[in-house]
Amino acid sequence: MTKYEVGQIVKTKKAHVCGSKEWIVLRVGVDMKLECKGCGRKIMMLQFELNKRLIP
Repeated sequence: MTKYEVGQIVKTKKAHVCGSKEWIVLRVGVDMKLECKGCGRKIMMLQFELNKRLIP
């Protein structure tokens, strides 16, 4: 299981619609709040779903 910290930058396998693969962690817990570094869009995602989408 991966540890996350607020302010950490994570990279996903698949790019967001804006083309960016980098996200900033805004909230840590069972559900994670992320902000796209490219366009600033904020999303909520369950932690186990985020673990599947990240580059290992």
